[in-house]
Amino acid sequence: MKKRDEFLRDQKILRLATIGKNKTLHIAPVWYRYSGKKLYIGTNTKTKKIQNIKKNNQVSCCIDVGVNAPNIYGVLVQGNANLIIGNSKVKTIAKKILSRYFKTLKNKSAIELLDDTNCIIEIVPEKFTVWNY
Repeated sequence: MKKRDEFLRDQKILRLATIGKNKTLHIAPVWYRYSGKKLYIGTNTKTKKIQNIKKNNQVSCCIDVGVNAPNIYGVLVQGNANLIIGNSKVKTIAKKILSRYFKTLKNKSAIELLDDTNCIIEIVPEKFTVWNY
């Protein structure tokens, strides 16, 4: 568990899968934050992933690295997504997420992303699958 949790805290890209119309999958690479219990993703309520989660909150996500053994490691997470909507809480979590990717939140891109973020996807994991080769 310790290696898995450290890995999830250190990595930068999570691929989120949601279920869309006609049970088609929608997969999006996203920035995220792992708290040790839950995963958080900042986004906008206009996105396809939010539209899908509103209809079906079951999600999967994958975080992995490596192309050659013995440096291949990955984690698949299956769980339920909750939507956090409410300006102050959303902005607090969004700042924590963006701080992982920008040296300062005064950066023009960071400001634009923070302004555009009006929703947080909170993933409550039900199952972890880890692979290592």
